[in-house]
Amino acid sequence: MSYFPMFMDIHRLKVLVVGGGAIATEKLEKLVDFTKEITVIALRIEPQAQALIETHGITVYQRAYETGDLEGFDIAIVATDTVALHKEIYEESRGSRILVNSVDNTDYCDFIFPSYLKRGDLTIAFSTGGTSPAFAKQIRRHFENVIPDSVGEFLEKMKALRTTMPKGKERMKYFDTLVSEYFQKYFK
Repeated sequence: MSYFPMFMDIHRLKVLVVGGGAIATEKLEKLVDFTKEITVIALRIEPQAQALIETHGITVYQRAYETGDLEGFDIAIVATDTVALHKEIYEESRGSRILVNSVDNTDYCDFIFPSYLKRGDLTIAFSTGGTSPAFAKQIRRHFENVIPDSVGEFLEKMKALRTTMPKGKERMKYFDTLVSEYFQKYFK
């Protein structure tokens, strides 16, 4: 099955991460780019996860997950080695509006994490639908070398211009010209 590619504003959503190991750390590294409303529940927390928790002011409960911990969250990321826990949390979420990502187990997922490239307001996501995360990561690395670092700055300029110019064909033509010039300069 293919996943629907959707960009969603999660900065006000409450995210629960269950787990404190290497995979949970990878998920935290991605989440902090888009929200600060993160809570971690884990028995053990690896140093890299702890550093993210401290740097970003993430709430943490150093204990095992308990039934009912999902209450009040919008998204749950289950990043443990215990498939039974993944299933339990997924089943607990059914009937609610909580979206669940169960790491390395698409049977218990409402969504998956794509590999992505973020430069300012530009976010490009790469996904194989969970078939080969290694392929998605490699193609992202390719585009990291193609997309110029200055793109974020350029998009900020475009955002500012949108607020100063009236809508219409003239504005669209002007923006198309600016974007074409940018591409000619940086995408050879």
